[in-house]
Amino acid sequence: MKKLSGLLFVGCIALTGCEGSTDGDLTPTPPTPDPTPPALSADVCYLMKTTKGDITLAIDLTNMPITGKNFKQYVDKSFYNGTLFHRTVNNFMIQGGGFTTGLKSKPGDAPIKNEAAVGISNKRGTISMARTDDPNSATSQFFINVLDNPHLDASASNYGYAVFGKVVDGMDVADQISIVPTKNSGGFANTPVQEILINSVATTSCPAA
Repeated sequence: MKKLSGLLFVGCIALTGCEGSTDGDLTPTPPTPDPTPPALSADVCYLMKTTKGDITLAIDLTNMPITGKNFKQYVDKSFYNGTLFHRTVNNFMIQGGGFTTGLKSKPGDAPIKNEAAVGISNKRGTISMARTDDPNSATSQFFINVLDNPHLDASASNYGYAVFGKVVDGMDVADQISIVPTKNSGGFANTPVQEILINSVATTSCPAA
């Protein structure tokens, strides 16, 4: 595998059927990213309760209408309750939203269009959609960047990963999740040795600007 195969945004090691890889953005002519991207808007906020603590997320429905609405729809039907942070990589990101306890896949809805060309960068604390090599394959899985990851942004040669919100409280919890002991087993890579559950995700008040 290429070097970036280690950045798979999925629980499994193989590329086929996984959601998703930073490898092989081979679809021709990625859209040109906006050179002056908008600032993230906090249109709705969610309290994510995990077995490691609470994380508050502000989601942008204004600049990222497809991606933000997609996440909101999953929250509204309690899809994320009982799912895992199934992949954690120190100094990179934490990923969740697609597997339940025992690493059982939880099928999501139809894939959405990739909005990464809006140009919002994968900076520390932002939340983005995971996907496969197909740029328009994101469903339910998401990741939180624990460092600035500009190599995940849209560019002239890469469709990128769509940022649609940010952590506004509880980044210390995300940091702690990113450094838990992990294992590679049964086709899954960088999986926490002790499962980290998302107990619930529910609407909460957005912090004052």
